[in-house]
Amino acid sequence: MQWPEGRRFAFTIFDDPDSQTRKTGVAVYSFLADCALLTTKGVWPNAPHGTPSDHGETCGSAGYIDWLLTLQRRGVEIGYHNATSHTSDRLRTEHGLHEFARLFGHYPATMSNHYFCQEGIYFTEHRLTGPYRILYKALTLGRRRNLSFGHVEGHPLFWGDLCRRYVRFVRNFTYADVNTLSVCPAMPYHDPRRPWVNFWYASTEASNIATFTSRVTEAAIDRLEAEGGACILYVHFGHDYAPDGKLDPGFREAIRRISRRNGWFVPVGTLLDYLREHRPRTEITDAERASMERRWLWHRIRFGST
Repeated sequence: MQWPEGRRFAFTIFDDPDSQTRKTGVAVYSFLADCALLTTKGVWPNAPHGTPSDHGETCGSAGYIDWLLTLQRRGVEIGYHNATSHTSDRLRTEHGLHEFARLFGHYPATMSNHYFCQEGIYFTEHRLTGPYRILYKALTLGRRRNLSFGHVEGHPLFWGDLCRRYVRFVRNFTYADVNTLSVCPAMPYHDPRRPWVNFWYASTEASNIATFTSRVTEAAIDRLEAEGGACILYVHFGHDYAPDGKLDPGFREAIRRISRRNGWFVPVGTLLDYLREHRPRTEITDAERASMERRWLWHRIRFGST
């Protein structure tokens, strides 16, 4: 890819809100701003109406939205991580999308499915096709079966038509390779077998600080720059990136090293829009789908990632 302004590579982050308190978030996002890295902050627009999956804050928390709007004004993209931190029916999901638009001035460009929401769109085994779906069920011992209904017409959790109407990009497979574009060169892509999603994107998995440390090494960033690639890092900043509001030293040093390079540091939606504009074809082939599914399953066997 030829990146804007003569940049050598692209690097961004989609941060899922799981387990993230404001104290953690302020520490991380203040640091990212100091390093001039613009990224994407996933949110839950609705307050919980049942038992939350964890202690991560939602837009229903007092004062939380003010901080998010401050981030948005700085250029941070706000992304969608389902309506709230537990399963929501269609009505609550629709409310969540409209609430997102009311709070942030537009519907979400980017989203990721939350692991503990059964209205996930083509999630769990539905990410996969044919023999790869069978293998996934075997690897998970059937524990993740029948936990994704957002795309199932007629089901109380169905919201596929709303996803297609309001959301541009949905995250799917995660990989170990820091050059996300090298393992998913078609992104953002449309999958005709999964028609309720407009475009899919992949990411590099660094859900907790230990995984980040192993993925985002200096040698890996050297290679990302040499290849002129793009990294969309999938993280939970609430998972030990800034315990008690103090940044992990390894995270701090790695981000500083990246920020000093000639990279294009824009939010996920901006990066995906740029890729889409420069790709004449958006619909993947069966061979491309099989390759991505196979590589994701191998990643899951090695690292246990979801």
